[in-house]
Amino acid sequence: MTELADTAVPVLPRGVRLREDPAREEWVLLAPERAMKLDPIAVAVLQEVDGERDLAGIAAALAQKYNAPAEQVAKDVKVFLSGLVEKRMLELKQP
Repeated sequence: MTELADTAVPVLPRGVRLREDPAREEWVLLAPERAMKLDPIAVAVLQEVDGERDLAGIAAALAQKYNAPAEQVAKDVKVFLSGLVEKRMLELKQP
């Protein structure tokens, strides 16, 4: 699994989009010739990915929004986003 730095800035690469499918009433992450059905936690994390904030900022925002332990949120966000990086559905840029 890819180790992500707190300062890395996640960004959806060209051709990858987060979309709500109203017909199925679910969220999906669309990529060329691929689609990934997302649970509510994955949607909450990906909605924070704006290409500007780093992982630490995203985790802090989610911890505050959901009144959750910051360390656990940071760990979970890194694991989830690391999986997307490995699937080439997310890219990281350094500040």
